[in-house]
Amino acid sequence: MYLHRICILKSRTLAKEACERGKVTLNGARIKGSHEVHAGDRIRCDLGIRIVELEVLDVPLGQISRRDAKNYYRLLAEERIEL
Repeated sequence: MYLHRICILKSRTLAKEACERGKVTLNGARIKGSHEVHAGDRIRCDLGIRIVELEVLDVPLGQISRRDAKNYYRLLAEERIEL
């Protein structure tokens, strides 16, 4: 799952659950965790305490370091939600 590979979510399980709950959209449409992403796609993810919107710049072929993860997306918006 792309969100796990680029270190937005800590595990593949969390990424899959977020997709199943409808918390992740790709170009405005809800997706399953197995959906492929491509450069130029826009992802919106509601993480409960924050909402992140990003643009896919590239898709890593395997695991990457947290430091290198930021090379694969551009953060468009981030909103923190006060509880």
